[in-house]
Amino acid sequence: MFDCLRQNGEAAAWIAGASLAAFLFALAAVPRLVVRIPPDYFAPGKRRGVLWANANPVLRILLLVLKNAVGALFLLAGIAMLFLPGQGLLTILAGIALLDFPGKFRLARWLVSRGPLLRTINRLRRRAGRPPLVV
Repeated sequence: MFDCLRQNGEAAAWIAGASLAAFLFALAAVPRLVVRIPPDYFAPGKRRGVLWANANPVLRILLLVLKNAVGALFLLAGIAMLFLPGQGLLTILAGIALLDFPGKFRLARWLVSRGPLLRTINRLRRRAGRPPLVV
């Protein structure tokens, strides 16, 4: 393995740099995104509208296909990063967030309603002056 890294040192440096950049981006972006979630987003009976509902039907389908393709690419890259250098779990989570599949909202609500994660999210929201999430 080390011979491979020595032979492909420039590629390994680019991969390590991209991994570091993705990690730093996630550290900066996740708290900002968590603060922007509406407080009642996960409330029982509350569902968001259809994405791009007012767009041209052809454009809407194209955007949904593109979003799911990017999500699938992130998911596959994240799986690969479990064995290669990179932020595999974060990339897998980003891919799942972009994909549309049945039960995704229930899964997200279940994850957010877990005690430690909900406390962390609400602490970030409190620091930003936002009300806590209602789940």
